[in-house]
Amino acid sequence: MTTKEHSFAHAYPEMNERIHQLKAKDSHFAGLLDKYDILEHSIHRLESGEESFTDEQLEKLKKQRLSMKDELVHILKKAA
Repeated sequence: MTTKEHSFAHAYPEMNERIHQLKAKDSHFAGLLDKYDILEHSIHRLESGEESFTDEQLEKLKKQRLSMKDELVHILKKAA
């Protein structure tokens, strides 16, 4: 399976300015964003066959990514 890796900001281009502003002034948001992008990279490596994994491992990582994405979006909306 070929997948494309995308940063959080790539998934929400309409929020790029707000993402940049929050990253600069909110250390919790910045740290969560960095963790999200690292997790996204790990998932991409697994899905592209660069590393071996079980379905359960991949499912767990995807759930973590979704949880982080939900939290990031919540922070963005709250800051609006």
